Amino acid sequence: MKNKVQLKDIALAAGVSPALASYVMNGRYENRIKKETADKIRKIAEEMGYVPNQIAKSLKIKKTFTIGLMLGDIMNPFSYHIARIIEDEAKKYNYTVIFGSCDENKDQSKKLMDTLINRQVDGFIIAAAAGTQSQLKSLQQMEIPFILIDRYFPEEKFNYITIDNYGASFQAVDHLAKTGREKIAIINYESELVHLQNRTKGYVDALKANKIKPKQEWVCNVKMRDNPENIKNEIAEFLKNRKSIDALFVSTNGLTLQTLKLLNKLEIKVPDDLAIVCFDETDAVELFYSPLTFVKQPMQQMGSLAVQTLLKQVEKNDNQLHEIVLETTFVVNKSSGVA
Repeated sequence: MKNKVQLKDIALAAGVSPALASYVMNGRYENRIKKETADKIRKIAEEMGYVPNQIAKSLKIKKTFTIGLMLGDIMNPFSYHIARIIEDEAKKYNYTVIFGSCDENKDQSKKLMDTLINRQVDGFIIAAAAGTQSQLKSLQQMEIPFILIDRYFPEEKFNYITIDNYGASFQAVDHLAKTGREKIAIINYESELVHLQNRTKGYVDALKANKIKPKQEWVCNVKMRDNPENIKNEIAEFLKNRKSIDALFVSTNGLTLQTLKLLNKLEIKVPDDLAIVCFDETDAVELFYSPLTFVKQPMQQMGSLAVQTLLKQVEKNDNQLHEIVLETTFVVNKSSGVA
């Protein structure tokens, strides 16, 4: 029977100390060891077939090396993209991600959170549903580390990482106004979530800054938890009255996909009949016949920072409040009528 490979075997093969090999294989090498050395140790470990004893490690240091990831809606392109980024980043530190979706429902959120707590995850990364502040306060009381991603509650002292939603929306709508569009509409979710409210506020303020008086008839707010068919019908009805608008800002990638399908179905030409700017990069950006002008979120940075910030709490008992706001990039293409 082949002997099990141990850390001392890896250390010997790599020409380093067992302590250094252990340090690397436990994912604690970042910024302290040369990348070349860490890569060499990990490569040798893989070639030798090293399998870490996670159970023994967990019992010894009272950790499960798991992260609970709670998403609002797994069908949303933002959700599955950010989940992959978080999963890849967590692997660098030998953590496994267990994730689930609450379907933007606070009762489902509570059930999912309880399930993950029972799985003894070491911490949470949460795209919080509306009205879940009390659930997050419970995590604080239990001293379970967590960080919010994308969504946040400004009135609460929770760790979060988000983007400048107001500034991003202002820039998008200001761009449309500067190209000569004067009747600019918005499609957004009707929601208590602050990040979506800030996108609407950015839209309104950009109109005012360009001396355009906002009109209620330019606003299409769809219910966040409504079924897709109802959302599609609401957007379709709104677009049928397109003679009253000459440009459109769509505030999320999920709504963008619905809108683009309807623009094709209704034979609305972009940007000739209607200029469009959307939020987030999706496959539709390249596949739509008129490449889309869009707000690009720094998703890689957001996901990586979420993992790194959470693990500071988990592994180093970091009690500092982290309120991280990232800047977006504005990408101009043909759909806004200027490229």
